[in-house]
Amino acid sequence: MDLAKKVIGKELVLFETHFREAVKSRVALLDRIMEYIVKRKGKQLRPMFVLLSAHLSGPINDTTYRAASLVELLHTATLVHDDVVDDAMERRGFFSINALWKNKIAVLVGDYLLSKGLLLSLNNKDHEILRILSEAVKLMSEGELLQMEKSRNLNLSEAVYYDIINGKTASLLASACAAGAITTTDNPEVVERMRLFGEKVGMAFQIKDDLFDYSSEQIGKPTGNDIKEKKLTLPLIYTLNNCDATTRKKIIHIIKNENTKKESVAYVIDTVTKEGGIQYATEKMFAFRDEAMQLLHQFSPSPTREALEELVRYTTDRTY
Repeated sequence: MDLAKKVIGKELVLFETHFREAVKSRVALLDRIMEYIVKRKGKQLRPMFVLLSAHLSGPINDTTYRAASLVELLHTATLVHDDVVDDAMERRGFFSINALWKNKIAVLVGDYLLSKGLLLSLNNKDHEILRILSEAVKLMSEGELLQMEKSRNLNLSEAVYYDIINGKTASLLASACAAGAITTTDNPEVVERMRLFGEKVGMAFQIKDDLFDYSSEQIGKPTGNDIKEKKLTLPLIYTLNNCDATTRKKIIHIIKNENTKKESVAYVIDTVTKEGGIQYATEKMFAFRDEAMQLLHQFSPSPTREALEELVRYTTDRTY
């Protein structure tokens, strides 16, 4: 991500200021929690995509910073709520909000972040940006609930899997790119191209994340965690749809009844690898990446386009 930071380095620093201002409150407890969140924010991929998507069509402006702040506010709110739902005690190697301040406060913090995002846009009449991001929040909720619904019977098709990850992951990145673009261009074709670009990147990003579950590397995510949570991801879906009946029956039995046993989870991981599930998912991930690149290459060559290309490659080449 070095080129991205070089192209929009100053803008990222300014974004930090905008984001800190956006989360301020009149409650001391909230301010302490917001400071904790700000100091432990991740790689800021989504704000980078907002800023670079805007920069493709024109100079970054105050509306762009508000769009980036809204994306980060909504994303952070969903992470805080997700940790409550998943009863997760850690986030990016640090204690989660619910681990430090308990669930009641964590839920209210997530609500606060959502409301600050809404007000940030409404108070500045950024109605179209708010519409774009509100659609993403709706799709994210639908994606998570669809995954919960389908995981009960362990009979998930590849098409439904794509629907799930499109909603829970790709929709926010798609909206981030569209929101960034709309701050510097009034061309609806360009905005839609960037939305679709973000969607393709988001699909590749989530498949990469799902592949980590079958990795032996130290990635900050427990190997076999999705299996323990009975989540059907692309490597496993492919395996279940292509292995023999006996193997399929055994895998389903393990996921339903032995998903916390190390040796049973190891068997599933080994079988998925042998049956070609990892290879198939990797190929699909690269296909989405290539589709994103094709959309990006419809823009003229520039350092901004190169920086976006670098971010796209990062999503598929990252090791954590």
